[in-house]
Amino acid sequence: MIKLIDLLNEGVYDPGIFKAVFLAGGPGSGKSYVASQLFGIPEKINTSTYGLKLVNQDTELERFLQKYFGTVDIDNMPDELFRQLTDPSDDDYSGMRTHTKGLSKQRLKNYTQGRLGVIIDGTGHKFNSVKNERQDLMKLGYDTFMVFVNTSLEVAQKRNEERPRVLPADVVEKYWKNVQKNMAVFQGLFGNANFLLVDNNQHLNPKQAQKKFNMLVGKGISKFIKRPIKNKQAKKWIEKQKLLGKR
Repeated sequence: MIKLIDLLNEGVYDPGIFKAVFLAGGPGSGKSYVASQLFGIPEKINTSTYGLKLVNQDTELERFLQKYFGTVDIDNMPDELFRQLTDPSDDDYSGMRTHTKGLSKQRLKNYTQGRLGVIIDGTGHKFNSVKNERQDLMKLGYDTFMVFVNTSLEVAQKRNEERPRVLPADVVEKYWKNVQKNMAVFQGLFGNANFLLVDNNQHLNPKQAQKKFNMLVGKGISKFIKRPIKNKQAKKWIEKQKLLGKR
């Protein structure tokens, strides 16, 4: 269980304090791989080498699927069961998708109470959801950044078929189109200095991948995370926590 006092103490001295990075890209885009390479996140660990905490609602969903069904492959489940698990409008909706989203929101809330740096891994197919979540974080004092992972629909479909949790092809196409539509508006929302577009169409060998991601880290992510905090709300919070720590 995450204790609030521990998060507050960690937050003041966390290297990624008051930094929030949004990941966008449809199913099969390879966001998880890109995140692991950009942020140095080891497998099965949710903390990057920069100290940022990874929040991904798919992780919670996959835990539930594995626990209750012994598999995360939704595509091979009967259509009726698929709707019960994922569609809130279904008469027999289980509530599982809503519950796992709630768990992710609570995890994010716990981290941001301590003002820890966070990586929010989502598809980005709903522009207003990202916009509102970003606004909430900025009110707390966070600086925000987006990494947009882009692939062709063909590549996304192929990689989706290779994932442990395969989604129906029509769902992948729907999400892909919505994410593509949002690319330009995301760039406008975050601004060129805080928006990194990653082309992930090619399959790279380890040496090529290392070269590419080292370049991308130097290009934007590292500078963003190491940038001094300017937000007055953030500075005020840090001073208060330091004073409380001295008592």
